[in-house]
Amino acid sequence: MQIEFQKKTSALIVQVQGEIDHHSSIELKEKIEREFQKSGSKNLIFDFEAVTFMDSSGIGMIIGRYKWILAYGGKTAVANASEKVAKIFQMAGMNKIIPQYQSVTEALKAFGEV
Repeated sequence: MQIEFQKKTSALIVQVQGEIDHHSSIELKEKIEREFQKSGSKNLIFDFEAVTFMDSSGIGMIIGRYKWILAYGGKTAVANASEKVAKIFQMAGMNKIIPQYQSVTEALKAFGEV
């Protein structure tokens, strides 16, 4: 798994490549929290364009980051989810609490960033 961060106004974009499973979700959680605090961001966008697999650990990590960001008064979104990842979100009921967008630009617009 590879992780890249990009700051846009008050949003931190987390670009993930590869699989999000038990092992990688712990690393991802820690890196997101560290980078979020360094960046001074308010909102978080997961860019999952290059995510090839996600299990329940990934779902838990995303829900945890959603609650963490909410405690800071921010919003969380998912962008570019593949059909597989979008289906996992839907089955877990996450699409009811975390909005999904077709692109990072759409998510930024929804947050009033563009």
